[in-house]
Amino acid sequence: MSRDGRSRTRTYAAGAVALLAFATACGDNGGAGGGKAAPAATTPASAAPRPSGAATPTGAAATPGAAPAAADAAAWAKWNLTPLAPAPAPPADKPIKLERTGPVPVFSDVKTSDKVVFITIDDGAEKDPKFVEMLTDLKVPISMFLTRDIVKNDYAYFKPLQALGNHVQNHTVDHPVMSKIPAEKQKSEICDAQSALTQQYGTAPLLFRPPFGDGANTPTLNTSVQQCGPRAIVLWRESMQIHGMQYQSGDKLKPGDIVLAHFRGPKELKGSTMTQMFGELLARIQEQGFSVARLEDYIQAPAS
Repeated sequence: MSRDGRSRTRTYAAGAVALLAFATACGDNGGAGGGKAAPAATTPASAAPRPSGAATPTGAAATPGAAPAAADAAAWAKWNLTPLAPAPAPPADKPIKLERTGPVPVFSDVKTSDKVVFITIDDGAEKDPKFVEMLTDLKVPISMFLTRDIVKNDYAYFKPLQALGNHVQNHTVDHPVMSKIPAEKQKSEICDAQSALTQQYGTAPLLFRPPFGDGANTPTLNTSVQQCGPRAIVLWRESMQIHGMQYQSGDKLKPGDIVLAHFRGPKELKGSTMTQMFGELLARIQEQGFSVARLEDYIQAPAS
C-alpha cells in the first residue's frame, strides 16, 4: 500500500491491532516493498496442460479492436471518462503456466507484446457502492487481493464485483509483515484466508500477494504458499497513489505491467473517493496508450 493512505474508512472490532499496523502502508513501505514495491525478479513458471473446461470470465472487454458502442461511450461519460481502447483477445498460449506442485513462481509483470496492463486492488477496507456501480458500467477488469479481517464485516460487498468476472485472490488474514512472523504463523495467515475466501466466494484463490510485498522471494514464504493452495505470488510494477502512479523504475508503463491499487476512501485519499482515484488511474493508463486486460486471462491454471 502506498504512503498516502494513513487511516481506514471503517473501524473493525476484530483484528484491531493488526489493522493499526496495516493502516500505515500496504505495498510501498517496509520489507521487499520499501517504497519501490517488492523485487521484480520472477521465478519462471513451467509449462503445464491447459485445464479442461477453462473459460474466460464474463465481464471482459468487448470485441478486440472494436470502437466503443454508443452505450459504452455514454457509460464512460457518466464518470467523466473517455472509453479505453478494448484489450486484445486473451492469448491461447498463456504466458504464465502454473504447476500443481512444487515451488510457486513470483512475478510482477507478464511477458507479452500486447499493449495491456493489469489492475490489481488490495485489502478491501473501502466498500463504496459507487465503485460497484462504476465497474458495472465500465466493465474494466480487476483482480481483488482481499485481506480476510478487513473484508469479513461485509463479504457481500465484493460479490457483485466477482459476478462481473473479477477474481478474488489471497492477501492474508490480517495484513502482517510476513518476514517478521514465524513459519507457522505465515502458514496460518495464508491458509486461514484461503479457507475463508474459498467458502465465501466459491472458488479457491489461485494467487497470493504478501502485504508490502514482504518476503515474496524467501523460501519460508514460498513453502507456506505451497502448503495453502495458491500457485503463484504476485507483486507489481506500479502503484496508484491519488492522482498519479509511482513507478518502480523509469516513468512509463510497459506491456504486461501489473499495477497495484487499493480499496480506499476519502480519509486515505485526502478527500478523493474510490471512484475518483480509479478514474485517475484509468486516465493515466489511457494517456500512455494502454488497455486494461484481466490478469487471470494470461495465466494458465494447473490441470485439475
